[in-house]
This record gives sequence, C-alpha cells and structure tokens, in this order.
Amino acid sequence: MTTNGVIRVAAISDLHYSKTSPGALQPLFAEITQSADILVLAGDLTDYGLAEEARVLAKDLTSTLKIPAVGVLGNHDYEAGEEKEIAKILHDAGVRMLDGDTYEVHGIGFAGVRGFCGGFGRGALGAWGEPVIKAFVHEAIQEALKLETALARLKNEHRIAVLHYAPIRETVEGEALEIYSFLGSSRLEEPLSRYEVTAVFHGHAHAGSLEGKTTKGAPVYNVSIPLLRQRRPNQSPFRVLEVRSSDAIPVEPAGIAERRHTGRRLEDKKSVIGGA
Repeated sequence: MTTNGVIRVAAISDLHYSKTSPGALQPLFAEITQSADILVLAGDLTDYGLAEEARVLAKDLTSTLKIPAVGVLGNHDYEAGEEKEIAKILHDAGVRMLDGDTYEVHGIGFAGVRGFCGGFGRGALGAWGEPVIKAFVHEAIQEALKLETALARLKNEHRIAVLHYAPIRETVEGEALEIYSFLGSSRLEEPLSRYEVTAVFHGHAHAGSLEGKTTKGAPVYNVSIPLLRQRRPNQSPFRVLEVRSSDAIPVEPAGIAERRHTGRRLEDKKSVIGGA
C-alpha cells in the first residue's frame, strides 16, 4: 500500500525461470508484495526462452505477487523463437509487458524496451562495412528509437525507463572487458538524456556494477538477481526506489485481474525521495 504519498518501485531481472523452477522465487515475490507498490521485471525472465518456462513463472506470480507489475523481455527470452507467446503468458498473468510501449500507474510513467548491444562511447560499433554489421547496428538504433518514442508519449513528472541491456558502461564494469560490447549500447542513453527520467532499470550484466548515472545525472540501476546476491549477500535480491507523489492514491494489494487495470495517469507535481 502506498503511504504518505510515497510510491515504492521494486525491480529485479535475470530470473532465468526453467521447467524445474516452480516455487523458486515465491518467497521473494511475497516479500516484494509487502515491500513495494509496483514490481519491475527487467528481462531474462526465462532461461531458454520457452513458453513452458514462462508458464512456470506465471503460476508463481499469480499465486504470490499482489501488486502491479511491468516488464520487458531479455535476450534469453528470444532464444527459442517463442517470445510472443512468452509475452502473452506473462500479460495474462498480470504483467504489463512493454516493447516500445508505456504504462502509467500510481502517477509514474514507465517506458520499456529490450534494448540491444553494440558497445559504449568511442568503442561502439558503427554501421560500416558488411550488411550483417549494418543490420546489427540498425537493431540497436531501432531499440533506441522505440525507447525515445515511448518516453516522448509520457507526460508524467516521473518517468522510469525499463530495459534489459545496459545503456551506460558504468553498470557493466566488473564484467570481462572483452564482452562489454555484448552487454549494452550507449545508443540507448541518448533518449534518456533527451527526455528527463527519474531512474533507469536494466539487467543482463550478472557481474557488473549495481548502479551508475547517465551523462545528465539520472540514476541507472543494474537489478540482475545474480549480481544483487553477489554484492548484497545479506539482503534480499531486489532493488527498491522510493518516489514521492503528492497525488498518490492508497491502493490495497490487488489480485491478478485487478493488477492489469490499475494503471492511471496522475499529472500533479511529485518529487523523488531516493533509492535503496
């Protein structure tokens, strides 16, 4: 339940649910229900991209999570070519899945894309040479354009971007230098600088860093569960960001059917408290 106008946004990624995962994260989902008002799922929700894996996750979500949820797919979710079915299964379980779309709940606007790789800064791959290289770079550009379009549609004081791939180098530091280019793309940072965001959540980099900032100073959080477990072994593996909203409406924990219809637009001014 929201209290004193404070909205608590929990975020996790890299759940990697498999056929043998029933019940694996139910205790975590129950804790998040008590600790937050919204849950963000930042990709790699399944292990091999199988619809069967998504059904296992969906069952755990519907039986345990009682707050609104919003998510994006990750690279693992595309592995078997069943990504559309995965997204539908999770949508039917109450998760608002984003792919260049937006979602507004408790006065906060969410914009989500999977993102893509290609590297950062001067080390970013350019669209030069063979067609396959150009196609690779084009994918990153298209994901960035989808994110920009989604952010432009949001008129909320607070916008939160949800991605799977990293938009900045800082949150992948800790990984092997040789694989940085496969962990994200600085092209994803461009729309985050063009449209003011309250925060950015991503995953993918299991051995990266927990947080960083865009060039405009927006906080970027790597919420990969393996990373959170490694870096914060004495805490539950989820991040909570608190956002103050003068127009927050107290909401009792909702059922799955209710969660799909909780989103609404609240446009009065709000102010961020901070993240934990």
